[in-house]
Amino acid sequence: MVAHVGDFGLAQLFGNSYQNNSIGVTGTIGYVAPEYGLGSEMTNSGDVYSFGILILEVMTGKKPTDDIFDEGLNLHKFASMALPDHVTNVVDDNFLKVCQKDEFAMQNQEENEKMINECLASIVKIGVACSLDSPQQRMDIKKVVHGLQHISDTLHNICYFKILCTFFHV
Repeated sequence: MVAHVGDFGLAQLFGNSYQNNSIGVTGTIGYVAPEYGLGSEMTNSGDVYSFGILILEVMTGKKPTDDIFDEGLNLHKFASMALPDHVTNVVDDNFLKVCQKDEFAMQNQEENEKMINECLASIVKIGVACSLDSPQQRMDIKKVVHGLQHISDTLHNICYFKILCTFFHV
């Protein structure tokens, strides 16, 4: 499965007047908020959930429907278990390879490594906070934007992880 643009903004598209039912759940498996399967109305919180799953997919390189996710393990739990000290164990190797190719980073490796790991952990934390099962506990989208902007600014300040800076620049 691949997330589609249509998985985001369902609340804006349908508004509060639309109610799901078991026949008419809209969205891609793994990206749609769990409450939609229970017949809840579409809300901004459901869109936040989908965005959180997308963040976790980008950061880990794993799709929510990958075969490793069975017997109660899902992308949210996979990422959550790595927080706060083992994020580099779940982050996609491609992000870590970029760091090894950056000349500035290699010159200041010790100084930057801690900050990079903190930024990676912060991004994963945002993805986890957005993809909580309970809509009331999910991170507010304004806080998501503020957090990602802060991370982007931090990464730009150390001239590092250009892929992340580009992807998460708000």
